[in-house]
Amino acid sequence: MIAAVLGAGAWGTTFAQVLADAGCSVRLWGRSAETAEQINREHVNGRYLPGVVLPETITATTDAAQALAGADVVVIAIPSQSARATLEPLRGLLAPGSVAVSLMKGIELSTDQRMSQVVAEALDIDPRRVAVVSGPNLAGEIAQRQPTATVVSSTDPDTAALVVQACSSGYFRAYTNPDVVGVELCGAVKNVIALAVGMAQGRGFGYNTTATVITRGLTEITRLGLALGADRETFPGLAGMGDLMATCASPSSRNHTLGRHLGQGMTLDDAIVATGGTAEGVKSCRSVLELARSIGVEMPITEAVVGVLHAGLPVEEMARGLLARPQRSEGADHR
Repeated sequence: MIAAVLGAGAWGTTFAQVLADAGCSVRLWGRSAETAEQINREHVNGRYLPGVVLPETITATTDAAQALAGADVVVIAIPSQSARATLEPLRGLLAPGSVAVSLMKGIELSTDQRMSQVVAEALDIDPRRVAVVSGPNLAGEIAQRQPTATVVSSTDPDTAALVVQACSSGYFRAYTNPDVVGVELCGAVKNVIALAVGMAQGRGFGYNTTATVITRGLTEITRLGLALGADRETFPGLAGMGDLMATCASPSSRNHTLGRHLGQGMTLDDAIVATGGTAEGVKSCRSVLELARSIGVEMPITEAVVGVLHAGLPVEEMARGLLARPQRSEGADHR
């Protein structure tokens, strides 16, 4: 099987390794000629995965058409808010029977569309040819071939099965789930909750606060998903609680790290520089909140994160505001 991966960052390069270890011949596309040359010559991506030796079945290129030619599986691992602009020029370059796989986690600003919707529109392909991959998948750990599981979701069972075949290996276990809406919303909103957890920990709050934010964060994700027709069973699974736990607990999570920097008093600009990579929740928090408001769903943690990042709300006021909310039954939020 031939796989193309669009995006030579940490997650794109790591997933290229996953595909290669599963037996695929992989072409990795990125904008940096220096990175492509290093991968081809030394089999390493020193900028994003230092110390990791990549399989020799991965080749890199800066020519997207070359990467896509004849590929059975096209994996997309680029920043969510630039996905449409990057993919639209590639229309017509995918092989007729190929499938597109989104590794992106976000909601597009201005359209409120999930990434699978953006991919189908931008590439002008049938949505049944699109799959999404989501779960507790921290790139650094997977690059070291530590065991993990993930969810492959598509509205078409054959598409999901093809992707599972392409990426399954001794350390990477893939499960299928037809609930694309729920899986994608989990992936998008968990980044926002991880920002809130990081802020709280940056202020010196402990495990009680962390557990509270994570648990109530899952309630927010579930509430939004159910309102949009998602399957309730998705949220306590790998794409929901699994991914949320990994992203909120790991110091290697960019969203968690950026939130911690903010909690310690950094400005947003300084926190972005200190984090050293794309933290999708910074932009996606606004589109998630916009989507929630448009359908009348209450998301207080998300609203608080937007307030801190984009409206000058101090972290201390964010915490006080969440605790000052009206008393209610815990289960009321799930109806």
